[in-house]
Amino acid sequence: MEDELRSILAEKTLELEKVRKDYQQLQEQLLLQEKLASLGQLAAGIAHEIKNPINFINNFSELSIEYVEEIVEELKKIEHNETLSEIDSLLKDITANLQKILQHGKRADGIVKSMLMHSRGGQGEFQPTNLNSLLKEFVNLAFHGMRAGKKPINVSFDWDLDAEIGLASIIPEDFSRVIVNLCNNAFDAMRSKFESLSEDEQLHYQPNLSVKTRKEENIIFIEIEDNGLGIPEPLLNKVLEPFFTTKKAKEGTGLGLSISSDILKAHQGSLAIFSKEGEFTRFEITLPSISPTQ
Repeated sequence: MEDELRSILAEKTLELEKVRKDYQQLQEQLLLQEKLASLGQLAAGIAHEIKNPINFINNFSELSIEYVEEIVEELKKIEHNETLSEIDSLLKDITANLQKILQHGKRADGIVKSMLMHSRGGQGEFQPTNLNSLLKEFVNLAFHGMRAGKKPINVSFDWDLDAEIGLASIIPEDFSRVIVNLCNNAFDAMRSKFESLSEDEQLHYQPNLSVKTRKEENIIFIEIEDNGLGIPEPLLNKVLEPFFTTKKAKEGTGLGLSISSDILKAHQGSLAIFSKEGEFTRFEITLPSISPTQ
């Protein structure tokens, strides 16, 4: 009888310890989400402030190009001479410079818009979206974010985007967060593999991210594959569990694979993970496509 009571007590003690750990993990996750929300608000504020001067740059570049074109037209009415030829050459150079300013200004504006969309998350509505364009935008945003952070690595890209996949109904703010999170995981895996190699092996290792889309019947498939460290088989079935992480303390500040999976389920989609330790990890997203008759 005494042994039975001890066994029951030990079992209950283990259950209580598990509940305590789960509660602690939940607190940490909630705290992390609060920090991420604050970071999102900060990023949105900064992006809004940057957007104003970018608008001025773009608007005045366009206006200046128009002025130069008007000047060129007026100069055509004047009798041609050597001085006029030099002025015409200078105006062409000015126009080329203004067009470059406008080109990069629009690129900066696109990055800011991506930051604003990424920072809002969770408040958007479903809308028909070109997934190929969204993928290009946010994979590049994740890459430049990685390059601007600690321990940047050089990554080559393989793009294989099927132009015939059509549109998907998604919440762009939420879906973009999933893409950025998967890319960040891929970059971390490739960095870890690079750091684990010898100096000679590092010379022959090229981190590579492959992004593919295809359509089968009414399902759109998105594949994001890296040639990084891979996931050990014993952990492969755990990576989608809530709170599970393979990262060290203070490193796992991303959205998380569990939340990413939940976001895709809310889109009537799914997230599958295929990996071979030391070789690759492939994230496969499925989404229902919009029928042409819808």
